[in-house]
Order: sequence, then structure tokens, then C-alpha cells
Amino acid sequence: MAMAPTIKVVLGSFAFAVFWVLAVFPAVPFMPIGRTAGSLLGAMLMVLFQVITPDQAYDSIDLPILGLLFGTMVVSVYLERADMFKYLGKLLAWKSQGSKDLLCRICLISAISSAFFTNDTSCVVLTEFVLKIARQQNLPPHPFLLALASSANIGSAATPIGNPQNLVIAVQSRIPFGEFLFGIASAMVVGVFVNALILLCMFWKVLSVQKDEEEPPVEVTPNENVNFHRFSPATMSHQNSQNSHELDAVMEATSVHSSPGVNGNVDYTLRNRAVSGDDRTFRDSNGSKEAVDGGSLQKKDERVISSVLSMDGFTNVNSDLGLEEIDEKTAKWKMVLWKTGVYVITIGMLVSFLVGLNMSWTAITAALALVVLDFKDARPCLEKVSYSLLVFFCGMFVTVEGFNRTGIPSAVWDFMEPLAQIDRVSGIAILAIVIVVLSNLASNVPTVLLLGARVAAAAATISPEKEKKAWLILAWVSTVAGNLSLLGSAANLIVCEQARRAQHFGYNLTFWAHLKFGVPSTIIVTAIGLILIRA
Repeated sequence: MAMAPTIKVVLGSFAFAVFWVLAVFPAVPFMPIGRTAGSLLGAMLMVLFQVITPDQAYDSIDLPILGLLFGTMVVSVYLERADMFKYLGKLLAWKSQGSKDLLCRICLISAISSAFFTNDTSCVVLTEFVLKIARQQNLPPHPFLLALASSANIGSAATPIGNPQNLVIAVQSRIPFGEFLFGIASAMVVGVFVNALILLCMFWKVLSVQKDEEEPPVEVTPNENVNFHRFSPATMSHQNSQNSHELDAVMEATSVHSSPGVNGNVDYTLRNRAVSGDDRTFRDSNGSKEAVDGGSLQKKDERVISSVLSMDGFTNVNSDLGLEEIDEKTAKWKMVLWKTGVYVITIGMLVSFLVGLNMSWTAITAALALVVLDFKDARPCLEKVSYSLLVFFCGMFVTVEGFNRTGIPSAVWDFMEPLAQIDRVSGIAILAIVIVVLSNLASNVPTVLLLGARVAAAAATISPEKEKKAWLILAWVSTVAGNLSLLGSAANLIVCEQARRAQHFGYNLTFWAHLKFGVPSTIIVTAIGLILIRA
């Protein structure tokens, strides 16, 4: 693309700079409006400066990417309600063999969950688990937090739904889900293993410290915003005991006067009743005994008790207990069936991805199937969707398209293209370096939007297989590059913020603590992955 007129180049660069600053540093003092508003501001400036027309701005918004992102977020919300992440958290502590075993488990579970449920979601729900388990074993949290964030990024590189930049690549490249997974899976598996090995080497002494004291097990359960109707055994027991005492008080304190019998008026006191065989003997107020036929007294006794209970507002306790037990069993079975339905629909969505169905509409269909399965107002679940992220993507699409139309990205790529050919090792290395640097300067999604089409077009001139490999290299490097620094990916920032704000388990993961691990891990894991990626 030829360079635009100078005025458009200057104004477009300024608009993109505003977007970049607010995307990387959302709380800058002179404009603390956040990433989402920053992306909209950049988009508005592109249109206002006439770098891009309004129609071109609307056309630049990629609806399939937004649909896929929305659908996967809704599915993740229902999976969280179905306790999927609670079960993953329990796996972290199940028969743990010590701190080193725990660190390896975190790496593995974080990578797998991120590949299918996005890295951001996994980091949001697993951070508190990690903090609790580290405290339980009297271990410093930072090796485990690093393991969680870095493995989430590495694992998310394996699938088109693992992270936002892969969503963009999958839609633009039209690589089927199965081929995408097959091309990067081996790099992801080895990358997770190498990343865990680096963590073990760096923190071996810290992880080898014996616990000074044994703390009681910590119940690792997520904070749930959605409450379900479940009967608590403790509550039921308390209620049963209370009802029983109330009934005893009635039986002790209440005297029932029967209708006149054969021998005149008799006072029957329930608490003085003595039963023997089929006959029942009652004492009257004067202490005399009267034997009454068992059958007639039974009917009269039932009427008396019924009258007393209804008069005092009590219900039949045994009947209520039976109903509560039935309701409890029914509620449990309904919950089991509902969770099973959620997991079946999610698996069906993944299978549909693998067989090559349209990913965007498949994700939306799965999301709506879960809404229907829930059979209640979906607003509480839909409110958990990050609509600000969707708006951020809209603004970013417009801003990046405007910056592309200035001609600057094309000019830079024209200079780099001869050096970054992927048919030789040096070209792949240079391309990887460019992607790593841009991903940490401009963030990974804008990097993919700026470079994706150009890298693929250059590779297509060599062969179709090279074009596919170029897309996979872009997915792998732009994702793993997020491990370089704390600001490299949203997953890192999520872990940092979740850890800092966690009640009773708070921990501040610093920029330098992350950087000391991130630099060697990113270089080694990226290099190994580039060797193992298959087109």
C-alpha cells in the first residue's frame, strides 16, 4: 500500500499513538479513561481526522470474531456455574506430593484449561485456588502465580479459542480448528514442560524449604455469584430439632377435653397417656382410671392431636421431613442433570469445531443452547460477559484499519520482508523477534492485525503450506511473547490484580519478579516451539 498524504500520516499516527498509550497504560494521569474508552477514542479520531471514512470504519469491524468471542465467554460463564473450575481447583490439591508436584500440576491444568476455555478465564478463576493452596503449604506464592500465568499463555496458543489473537488468526486464515490444534499441539506440550522445568530450576531452593507448621486443610471453593436452591443438612437438622421441641412443648402443656363418655365428663391429659396393647388407659383429673376401646380411642386421639396442632399453627413434622427429603433429592438430581447438560453441550461445541463447522455460529449456538437449558432469566449470566472487551475490539479494529491506511505498516514490512522469509531459519528467527517486540510494545492483538495479512501474503508466494505455517508461527510467537513481561498479556495482569486483591491471601507480583523469569522463559519456549510447529 502506498503512503497516504502527509497530513493523514501524521494525524493517523497520532490517533494510533493515543490508542496505544491508553491500551498499554490505561491509567495515565493525563487521560485516565481506561483501555475500552481509549480504543473508542482512537477510532473516533481516525474518523474525525478523515484518515478513514465512517463506512470504512464500520466495515473494518470483524463480526465473526466478535460473535466467536461472545459465544465462548457465555459458555465459560455457564461452565463456571457448573463448577468446572472448582473441580479443576480440587485437582491441584488432590493427593499432592509436595511443592514441586503442585507447581507441575498448576502448569498442566492451567495450560489445558486455557486451551479450551481461554487463558483470561482460567487465570480469573484459578488464581485464588493457587493462593489458598500455597498458603496451606506455607510456600511463597510467586512461583505458582508465575506458573499459572505463563502456562495459561502457552496453553492458549494451541487452539483458535484459547485467546483473542488466535480468534483473529483463525477467522482471517480460515484454518480449521483441528488443523490449528494439530499444528501447534506438540509445541504447546513441550513448551509447558520446558516452562515448568525453568520454574523448578529458578525456584528449587524456595520449593525445597520444609513447612514450619502444618495448617488445617483449606477448603478450595470459588466465590459464586449465582446461588442455587440447595437444602443444607445442618439447617434441616436444626429445623427438625426445633420442631420436635415445639411439639413436645405442646404435648406437655396442652390439656384436651373430650366429649362426654359413658361414665360422664372425663379430662384426658395427653402427657398422662399410657398405652398397653390395644387398650389405652387414661387418668382423669381425680386420679381414676378409665379403659377405652383401642379403636374408638384411636380415632378420638387422632382428632384431638389434629385439633391441637391446627389450633396452634403446627404442621405434621414427619410429613414435612419426608417432603424436605424428597425435595432435597429432587434438587440434587436436577443439579446433576443440569451440569451434565452443560458439559455435553460444551463438548458438542468442541466437536463441532473439530469437524470444521463455522466457529462463530457454533459458539453462539452453544451459548444459546445453555441459556435454554438453564430455563430461567439469562440476565444474571449474560451480565457476566465482558462487553467492555467487545467494545474494545470494535474500537481497535477501526483504529488499526486507519493506521494501516496511512501506509506506515506496509512501508515497514516492505523493509523487513526480504529478511523475514520463513523458508529459511534466519528469516523465521527475524520474524519471531519482530513479533515478540511488537507484541510487547503494541500488544499481541494489534500486532496480529497489523502483520497477519502481510506475513501470510509473503509466505503464500512460496507455497500454500508456508502460508499456513506463517499463520501458526504468528499465533505461537505472539502468544508466548506475552510471558516476557508483566504487561505482555492480559492474563499476566489478571493474575497480578487477582492476587493483589484476594482476601486473606493477597500477594503483590512485581514487574521485576516477573521479568527475571519471563525473559529466559519466553526466549527458550518460543525457540523450541518454532522448531516443532507443523504446517
